[in-house]
Amino acid sequence: MNRISTTSSSLSSSTRWWQLCFGVVAMMAISSPQYVWALFTTELTTLLNASLTEVQVTFAILIVAQTFLSPFQGFLIDKFGPRMLLSAGAILTALSWVLAASATSVWGLYFSYGLLGGVGTGIIYVGVIGLMVQWFPEKRGFAVGMVAAGYGFGAIMTTFAISSSIKSSGVSSTLMTFGLIIGVVGFLAAQGMRRPKADEVVELAVRHKASDANKESKYSYKSSQMLKKPVFWLMFIMMTMMSTSGLMVISQMGAFAKDFGVHDAMVFGMAALPLALTIDRFANGLTRPFFGWVSDRIGRENTMFIAFGMEGVAMTLWLMTTDNPVLFVLLSGVVFFGWGEIFSLFPSILTDTFGTKHATTNYGFLYMAQGVGSVLGGPLAAMMHEATGSWTPVFMTVIGMDFLTAFLALIILKPMRRKFLANTPQEMEMNSVVAPAAALK
Repeated sequence: MNRISTTSSSLSSSTRWWQLCFGVVAMMAISSPQYVWALFTTELTTLLNASLTEVQVTFAILIVAQTFLSPFQGFLIDKFGPRMLLSAGAILTALSWVLAASATSVWGLYFSYGLLGGVGTGIIYVGVIGLMVQWFPEKRGFAVGMVAAGYGFGAIMTTFAISSSIKSSGVSSTLMTFGLIIGVVGFLAAQGMRRPKADEVVELAVRHKASDANKESKYSYKSSQMLKKPVFWLMFIMMTMMSTSGLMVISQMGAFAKDFGVHDAMVFGMAALPLALTIDRFANGLTRPFFGWVSDRIGRENTMFIAFGMEGVAMTLWLMTTDNPVLFVLLSGVVFFGWGEIFSLFPSILTDTFGTKHATTNYGFLYMAQGVGSVLGGPLAAMMHEATGSWTPVFMTVIGMDFLTAFLALIILKPMRRKFLANTPQEMEMNSVVAPAAALK
């Protein structure tokens, strides 16, 4: 232990902040495929002569590919380092939009925008998150929240530009132009990314000790060990339910705004839908570092209860005021402020519970919950609407998920995780401490 505590300082204090900056830029670059999708749906149904449900399958493929392959992508990043993999992710993201620009059928859209886009954005997303939980042990929630905010904020810079481009130049030209832009920016940001070295991990842990609000495991679990623990599967179920709620809104907003009669309404001198999407991006970005910062101080589960409950209340009020364009816009921002923080809270609590060494691969498995949520919130939600002729059953379902997840965080997850950490075998803790110390010899 003395060897760890007396290690000479070889890590510049600015190094990890530069990593955070590169991570934010990379995330901003690959945010548009998910967050401006609602701007494309109406035009694509006409262009491809397809139904809304058929077109929405593209969004589900995007999220499924982004998430279900993330454990393998995380393993490759852990093994070969982030620079090569993140660069490949940026190239694939650009290629997905360039090829989608010439798609003539939904199958072409599924392969390009859906599959290639999901693989490309997934590599960058899970890779950047996995790096941040290692670089910032004492500010884990905040750091993950910042890069996740980049993913939420990034589309603010493109929402109105893409909406205007679609109207003036068409869908194909818009996809081609903006695909090349996001690919170049993502590729350049990837060149500055690296993971902390073995001695830097130890130095970070000693120099920046986490607060007592979030108890951490002293042992780093491999994914094969983590998947056998019930506490992981509770987190997976909770993230699935919260992902379903937010992804239903993201993927269906254009459709239910039209059904509510507010799609073409003017609010504060601007079109309601793109204005709502812009406010949503801001709220979705702001909530991630904010609630991440809060969770660093009051605990992850307590923060989950507050944020998830907030979304449930906002969704309820939204459903009760569907014919009011101003409230439609404003409440959409509150909904996303209560949802977007899942991308800072869940990776942080997962790393707190299962350790940092295999954090990227481990989060890849949890991130698959986002893929399940995309299916439930995308095509299945559209099918429920088409079957019932109303958005009310869809909204009531996701509202129930919001409140249930909030209570699960406080009543079930919190005591379960406390018990899990208290029962970590002593020999596991010793092995985790001895291994990094040996790396310094």
